[in-house]
Amino acid sequence: MQANEPIASTTIGMWRPDGDEVPQEGLYALEAGLLRTDRPLFLVRHRMKLAVVASGQAIVGSGEDGRRHDADAPPWPLVAWVPPVSPQSLGSAAFREAFGLQYAYVMGAMANGITSVEMVAAAGKAGMIGFFGAAGLTPDRIEPAIERLQTLLPEGPFGFNLIHSPHEPEMEAAVVDLYLRRGVCNISAAAYLRLTLPLIRYRLHGIHRDAGGRVVCPNRVVAKVSRVEIARQFFAPPPEKLLARLVQEGTLSEAQADMARSVSVATDLTAEADSGGHTDNRQALTLLPTMIGLRDELAARYGYGDPINVGLAGGIATPEAAAAAFAMGADYILTGTVNQACIESGTSDQVRRMLAEAQQADVAMAPSADMFEMGVRVQVLKRGTMFALRAQKLYDFYRQYDNWHHIPAKDRDLLERDFFRCAFEEEWRQTRDFFTHRDPRQVERAEKDPRHMMALVFRAYLGKSSKWANTGEPSRQMDYQIWCGPAIGAFNQWTRGTDLEKPERRECVSVALNLLLGAAVETRAASLRQQGVRLPATIGRFKPLPLSKVRSLLTADF
Repeated sequence: MQANEPIASTTIGMWRPDGDEVPQEGLYALEAGLLRTDRPLFLVRHRMKLAVVASGQAIVGSGEDGRRHDADAPPWPLVAWVPPVSPQSLGSAAFREAFGLQYAYVMGAMANGITSVEMVAAAGKAGMIGFFGAAGLTPDRIEPAIERLQTLLPEGPFGFNLIHSPHEPEMEAAVVDLYLRRGVCNISAAAYLRLTLPLIRYRLHGIHRDAGGRVVCPNRVVAKVSRVEIARQFFAPPPEKLLARLVQEGTLSEAQADMARSVSVATDLTAEADSGGHTDNRQALTLLPTMIGLRDELAARYGYGDPINVGLAGGIATPEAAAAAFAMGADYILTGTVNQACIESGTSDQVRRMLAEAQQADVAMAPSADMFEMGVRVQVLKRGTMFALRAQKLYDFYRQYDNWHHIPAKDRDLLERDFFRCAFEEEWRQTRDFFTHRDPRQVERAEKDPRHMMALVFRAYLGKSSKWANTGEPSRQMDYQIWCGPAIGAFNQWTRGTDLEKPERRECVSVALNLLLGAAVETRAASLRQQGVRLPATIGRFKPLPLSKVRSLLTADF
């Protein structure tokens, strides 16, 4: 046996052909067999070598002499076997059926329309689901996206983001009003610190009993969380105090409130590990099992009729990562950072080029715009931009001083020259105009509280920095805020030397199908290893293929 060939010292039974199929020897045959993910793979000892066959009769634990390995005629010793593991079979069938999907794959909602209409439509047409990145957008900008997706995907599947807005509760309520009015039945609830009335109102809208007496909630909530205490709220029924308020205001009847006590707030929950944007930098290996265990505990306590699906996000950028997520019990996987690098994303070509050059260590944590005063942080790209350093400097000034004029003059000069590129008073005028239309109460408070005025101006810079990145404003590259996790480095390494290496070739469906096909191949190769087969290092290490080749492998009739 050569060092570059598979090695196995034991047998588990015998194999007989159904017809005239002959086992195929060599690494090419083994690689081809692993790629045929919808067929079983039998590894047999044939003429002193290991060989592959995709059909026949395996007799595991046979009493026949498994030591014979030099026979010219069957039966031959069976060394290992792998069942079909297709990309379509990965994850939870219940999750796929709930959304009408072919694949348990979600393209997560990246804010400011980075997860664009084009991306969501591409996902839906490919048998996946995408959530439009509505966070940071006002209802008048979200509604056209709803109209387009309802035209492009009249039967779905698609969803929209709903982000927790502790400083702008009216905005969160207005977005929920829009979703209910336009019939958006799937939302991704993100960055929640606590459950809110608009979120519960959305979840329970139209709750009723069907002809069989079963409680039905038409709207699905896919929560994205990284903390156990938040997950516990989503796994539980709606809080009684919020149910009482909805009954009091006439949104729910007493009978509907009673029905609500038998359903969970979230229909699905994504355990968010070390991701781009809002993140607690959690470790996937510990986070997902914890969330699954908590789900099982609360589902048993409350006796829900429908299963709550738990998926994983954060760091999923290679087939190995996707395969590991499914092996740990993830009902689905959710990607974000890798999608921003695709041509359909609502960002600029310059950002896509910057992402294509990034490595795993080229990320940093920085203060967020939406929860600036609370010290909430987001993970961003640091290579090629000074945003993380500048955002931290603004937060440090906010913590240290209660008035713009108390900041040392040399630091104020620096901020006006390099950050705002105008006088503070001019920056405040622009900020005031923005909040006058968006939330006038913020202006009223700022005019009485100099520290709040300073916070709003700093938040305005942080907010504009992501828009400069999305539009590719060349004069502001040093200020680009690009939400990004370390997954981008792993993705770039995996795609090196393939069609997906160049930014202009990165299509979101191609990325997704390559990840899923690769996860299926890796899962099958891992099964061989677990049966004692020593595989060459390159076997099972799937590299991206052209989309046409992937589609042919997924649809071929072997």
